[in-house]
Amino acid sequence: MSESTITAKGQTTVPAEIRQAIGGVPGTRLVWHVLSGGRLSVRVKNKSAAEVKGIVKAPKGLRLEIEEMRP
Repeated sequence: MSESTITAKGQTTVPAEIRQAIGGVPGTRLVWHVLSGGRLSVRVKNKSAAEVKGIVKAPKGLRLEIEEMRP
């Protein structure tokens, strides 16, 4: 288990073993979620929506209009 301390400025250092495990480098973005019971979830924000736009292409002949998708 790793541990860090929050400074007077509200900052903390991600422990070296955690940075290594997530491939964290300067500029790596982290997303924090507050869970019940005083727990936190922190995940690495790998890519923005703009960066993944168009990554998946629809197979030919299988395109649907939005109206066709509605029940």
